[in-house]
Amino acid sequence: MWAAEPAPSCRGGAADGAGTGRRGGMAGGGCAPPRLDGFVLTERLGTGTYATVYKAYSKRNTREVVAVKCVSKRSLNRASVENLLTEIEILKTIRHPHIVELKDFQWDSDHIYLIMEFCAGGDLSRFIRMRRILPEKVARIFLQQLACALKFLHDHNISHLDLKPQNILLSTPENPQLKLADFGFAQYMSPWDEKHVLRGSPLYMAPEMVCCQQYDARVDLWSVGVILYEALFGRPPFASRSFAELEEKIRSERAIELPSRPPLSPECRDLLQRLLERDPLKRISFEEFFAHPFVDMEHVPGPESFCKATNLVVEAVKKDQEGDASAALSLYCKALEYFVPALHYESDARRKEAIRAKRWPRTSHGSALHWRWPLWLWQGWGLLQEEEGKDDGDTLELYQQSLGELLLLLAAEPAGRRRELLHAEIQTLMARAEYLKDQIKMREAQSMGKEALADSVRSSCTLQ
Repeated sequence: MWAAEPAPSCRGGAADGAGTGRRGGMAGGGCAPPRLDGFVLTERLGTGTYATVYKAYSKRNTREVVAVKCVSKRSLNRASVENLLTEIEILKTIRHPHIVELKDFQWDSDHIYLIMEFCAGGDLSRFIRMRRILPEKVARIFLQQLACALKFLHDHNISHLDLKPQNILLSTPENPQLKLADFGFAQYMSPWDEKHVLRGSPLYMAPEMVCCQQYDARVDLWSVGVILYEALFGRPPFASRSFAELEEKIRSERAIELPSRPPLSPECRDLLQRLLERDPLKRISFEEFFAHPFVDMEHVPGPESFCKATNLVVEAVKKDQEGDASAALSLYCKALEYFVPALHYESDARRKEAIRAKRWPRTSHGSALHWRWPLWLWQGWGLLQEEEGKDDGDTLELYQQSLGELLLLLAAEPAGRRRELLHAEIQTLMARAEYLKDQIKMREAQSMGKEALADSVRSSCTLQ
């Protein structure tokens, strides 16, 4: 079934330009890996048409772990040589946290070796298959990271031209960071450049490429839409039982229909529909994509996130001092939009704990503010969720998480005025959480009542 392509060489760089490959032991049914000066090549991570990728260790004192892409010179034709040279040229000149790093390249009489950053988390295709579908929040995080990589490439007039889950690596199994890989088909293309050469993988290729029409950089946006669709629904939109069926679906002029389940936010559905527009002239532009509210690149976690959050808190403190509670809460909530994603995706446990324990600016509220401002943020986050019309279950979960944090603070706080204030705030949050619980139960009861009534009406209907 053409629901997904074979898993690629999924750690440290794809095995060839097409990204297809298989995981296994030693290459060639037990053959030892090639020898490479300065490295010890161990397990095979994947293999493709003209390359095999191995996990390797540096012989230097650092014992750095890398992925080595071994390209057999004998298997190269003119087109694959051009692809390889372009891949090396592009990866040599770019550095980005969400693009796999080319550390070095070497060659001998038989092979060309690309020494790549090792990504221990596998690829996005495997990540999706293991979970069947991804929650919208998780898919959004990966989309934001992919958008950051594409923004960097777009600013350098580079088009990837083979975006698919198999070419998106994950840095680690836990709390993974996305790494865009396999630039074998990538090209330097200005937005107005047009091409005719067929590149990429049919399941993820834009219709104008499959139909051998002129295409431009916007084909990458179609591929992003297919990747997002697969992450949310568990399969790409053109999943087929044969290549003939796949081709027919691609060439059809029917609009892509989004399944009703699982339910998606309006922003997510809007972005999917605009990415999966068959007509490239009507498809969302790169500028519109980067500015889209679901992508929300402004709040993607980065080195400056905590600084932005702190600056907003300082402004909130001033408003708090002036007695303008409404403006203070608004600023606290804006700070939260930077703070929570950055804190949640901070991989260093000690740094995360240091940020949690950070003493923030003091005001007329005195030293109590160092716990008061996270409390304001958690309250603001719950209110923000409700104002945006999010699911009450998600809001309740956030309240429960915040209460867990605050109860730990309460247990550690010595007797005194601060403890009394904190206890009062926790009581308020508990009351609001209980209110939300009651609202959820009431709606569930109403829903069950409507279903029972509908069944009763259906059973009582008779033909006259």
